[in-house]
Amino acid sequence: MDIIPKPEKIEVLITKLGHARDLPLPGYATKQAAGIDLFAAVEDSVPLDEGEIKLIPTGIALALPPGYEGQVRPRSGLALKHGLTVLNSPGTIDADYRGEIKVIVINLGNKPYLVQRGERIAQLVVQALVKIEWQEVGELPSSGREEGGFGHTGRF
Repeated sequence: MDIIPKPEKIEVLITKLGHARDLPLPGYATKQAAGIDLFAAVEDSVPLDEGEIKLIPTGIALALPPGYEGQVRPRSGLALKHGLTVLNSPGTIDADYRGEIKVIVINLGNKPYLVQRGERIAQLVVQALVKIEWQEVGELPSSGREEGGFGHTGRF
């Protein structure tokens, strides 16, 4: 039997804004889900025509701890079944941002889609950050791959 490591837990402060008071707090759909489902805090419903982009409010604001970021990602079911995705995926929420979390969605499907109030519209993954310090050098060390880029390893 494999041992599943217990994930680290951090406390994240959250507030529901007035237009989302009746909606549940974002939550994990399953015990081992990585993403927390975000709900659409639209007034009633919002139509999205094919190719249309809209900003969908979630009705929440967060205070992520320093050293963490939130990544807003698409929900795979919406992407597969309806062509609905997060345009700037993943969208980044910095630890010092205190405004409402909003999701930039685009309808890449072949028919209009109606975003409903309370619908799970995206997911949020919280990640620890690593800060870097640049060390400028005249030449980079060899990697074996060198400048091999897009498709350099072949199709298979």
